[in-house]
Amino acid sequence: MDGRALSVSVISSLSEVTAADWDACANPDGARPAPDPFTTHRFLSALELSGSVGAGTGWEPRHVLVHHGSRLVAAAPLYVKSHSQGEFIFDHAFAQAYARAGGRYYPKLQLAVPFTPATGRRFLCLPGFEREGAAAILQSMATLARDNQLSSAHVTFCTPEEAAEGSAQGYLHRVTEQFHWENRGYGNFDDFLQALSSRKRKTLRKERATAQGFGGTIRQVTGDTLEPAHWDAFWQFYQDTGARKWGTPYLTRRFFDLVQSSMREDVLLVLAERDGVPVAGALNFIAQDTLFGRYWGCLEDHPCLHFELCYYQAMDFAISRRISRVEAGAQGTHKLARGYMPTRVHSLHYFPEPGFHRAVARYLDDEGRAIDYELRALAEYAPFRKT
Repeated sequence: MDGRALSVSVISSLSEVTAADWDACANPDGARPAPDPFTTHRFLSALELSGSVGAGTGWEPRHVLVHHGSRLVAAAPLYVKSHSQGEFIFDHAFAQAYARAGGRYYPKLQLAVPFTPATGRRFLCLPGFEREGAAAILQSMATLARDNQLSSAHVTFCTPEEAAEGSAQGYLHRVTEQFHWENRGYGNFDDFLQALSSRKRKTLRKERATAQGFGGTIRQVTGDTLEPAHWDAFWQFYQDTGARKWGTPYLTRRFFDLVQSSMREDVLLVLAERDGVPVAGALNFIAQDTLFGRYWGCLEDHPCLHFELCYYQAMDFAISRRISRVEAGAQGTHKLARGYMPTRVHSLHYFPEPGFHRAVARYLDDEGRAIDYELRALAEYAPFRKT
């Protein structure tokens, strides 16, 4: 660097920064697939342009830009939140405690990819600006929270390295868990099965046979083989799952049209079709070394079809593409029996009110010990052969 100070600004829409400048920070190598599709300009813009985030959604964009002179050297997808939905690092206990203490928890600041419980870089920095960029983003978030009388600032699903940087800046480090599948160099799905105990191997084979015998065909669609009609079908699946689980789906119909337009190469859609008509589907996003399972839904119930479309087909795809990991989303101890192992995920939390900050720190110490115990206990139930 030439000694010029970094300057920080906040924007209310990604339209205020060019895709080239943002992606130079989010994906410095310009690789496709990107290391993380969710922090690219095309994904975050699709959320904004579709109305999935913005006015009335509880996710108000306030993205942080860090410049070195006229050059953008770091950025972060930041939002003002008026609720805790769509985050998946659940802070409802914090909100309730804050309210009992007489405070107003919302609005708060959230550095995150909306509706996306996927680990990735949150401090998007050009090479050579990693430490300075991260520090500028963290300090600006704390300042915004204090100056605007906001209860808190949060960074969710960050990397372990970012968690360490945040801790050094005075943020509280929280560890929770997900279940991820690791590709141990398998040549095919049978190679994976051979790594399992005999009983588990038999169970998984039976599940796959049951699912694939539902009376139709299962196929994987990506890139130029994706067509608008596929999204018409998937929209129905997404609506059905959202209505049953959460009451209101987060994403609008236009979001999927924008994905079709700008992100076809970043998407794997697994469809179950009967008589040529899709009856169930699972949506995945493709990263450089990870396949991220995001949404699933169906119009017909068939035994084990959920496991096949969401887990086993994702593993098949990862093996064929030599992708190292499948992250199948939040929660779900049922994933353990299917080879998805408990994994630590990281977040950062800052509370301007010192007393509350200390109280949460004590809570996180206790929670962290419980999570460590649970991770060790769950690992004992891994389906793999004992060696």
